[in-house]
Amino acid sequence: MAIVKFSVTSIQLVRAYGLENIVYFPQSGHAEFDPRSANFLSSVGLPHSEVFASRENVEDPYPASLDAITLGSRFDHYGMPCPAESRSWWMLGYLFTSLVAVDPKSGTIYAFPEGATGYIELHRDVESLVYALIEFRKLEVDHDNDVDPEELSARFKQVVGAFDLTPFADEDSQWNLSLEELEHGIW
Repeated sequence: MAIVKFSVTSIQLVRAYGLENIVYFPQSGHAEFDPRSANFLSSVGLPHSEVFASRENVEDPYPASLDAITLGSRFDHYGMPCPAESRSWWMLGYLFTSLVAVDPKSGTIYAFPEGATGYIELHRDVESLVYALIEFRKLEVDHDNDVDPEELSARFKQVVGAFDLTPFADEDSQWNLSLEELEHGIW
């Protein structure tokens, strides 16, 4: 197996969130799972924070018979409609109030905004999602140090947009909505 090099490293993720807030995924034996995504999730991981919750809620365990990873099974469990094409996608966590999932075949990241019946393409891949989360953590730190919110928003859009334009393509994406709240002093 060839070694895959990523632009985002586990060191960057640990520096931003601390080792105790990184969730690593076991290498998947699923042939249909995009190898690059599987490698990234097992070697770099996902952060766990108030902005992006990547862990299951241990207070609300699922029945042993439930496949809580695939969206179809999860949505069926809660009695919610699941778009047919997304039934096999895997849940990664929650970004603000949106459920975030990966299409295991393509590696594309999608968000299911709370209260919506559909989904939005959020990132080209899991590496882009983690890159944005690292940059957002920097934004949070600077916000706590009273840096101008409009400057923070513009910097985030520029830096993340240079890596992947997808997060800002849909005006209703969680990234656009959160930056709008930042600029209007809501947080």
